[in-house]
Amino acid sequence: MHREEDASSLDGTLVLRLGYDGSAYAGFAEQPTETTVAGEVRRALEVFLRRPIELTCAGRTDAGVHAVGQYVSIPVTADELAVPRSRWMRAFPALLPHDIAVSEVFHAAPGFSARFDARSRTYTYRIATGDAPPLLTRSVTWWHRWPLDVAAMDDAAQRLVGERDFKSFCKTSSAIGRPTHRCVQAVSFARECSLGEECLAFTIRGNAFLHSMVRTIVGTLVEVGCHRREPAWIDEVLAACDRAAAGPTAPACGLCFMDVAYDEGALVRCP
Repeated sequence: MHREEDASSLDGTLVLRLGYDGSAYAGFAEQPTETTVAGEVRRALEVFLRRPIELTCAGRTDAGVHAVGQYVSIPVTADELAVPRSRWMRAFPALLPHDIAVSEVFHAAPGFSARFDARSRTYTYRIATGDAPPLLTRSVTWWHRWPLDVAAMDDAAQRLVGERDFKSFCKTSSAIGRPTHRCVQAVSFARECSLGEECLAFTIRGNAFLHSMVRTIVGTLVEVGCHRREPAWIDEVLAACDRAAAGPTAPACGLCFMDVAYDEGALVRCP
């Protein structure tokens, strides 16, 4: 178990559902000189398993973005699959920083990938309006202050549903030489109240998302909500295939990776 295993020779896949407060991290993906979520999770797993591991996530989140339903997959041996859920759940709080938590442990077939086997991903972006900023939810909410026309924003958002080229909503450098078509399956707005503080929650589900895509969509929808643009402007932004055509990128703090959908039966809860 001290040597690095060839993933193809391992007996199954361990899959973790985890959440994190992204405030202190330079995103999910590992970076040589930065503190990242993946780096902390990998180190915890390597301490527990006493060997190097390969870790795959369902979707990389940017610096400052949060998650409650991120999934990661790790190829493991039969002995490692035999580790009971109770032991995993006792170990993780001791091995992980206080702002990262594993909420469930699953088993999957050999070769399963949290990224490539995902059917959809869901994100929610939370915005607070009003004269007073949020206090207890300030780290997970964008305080925009000014009122927003939610009906106009919803009109604009519905124009994003379907298979589209989202190049206008992608960070320019990450779109070079890469496909930028994605399928948005559903969008919605709802009022939420947490710890006595109200916010507007925008939820979007799609097969996959580009770098900064959700935050750029939110920044663009806020332009509509402030009546600086009409809902039909979204059609022009999509057609332009140019990041400069869209609105600003909303702050990272309001975005949360909520869930990932997999085929029924792909994941089995660890006994």
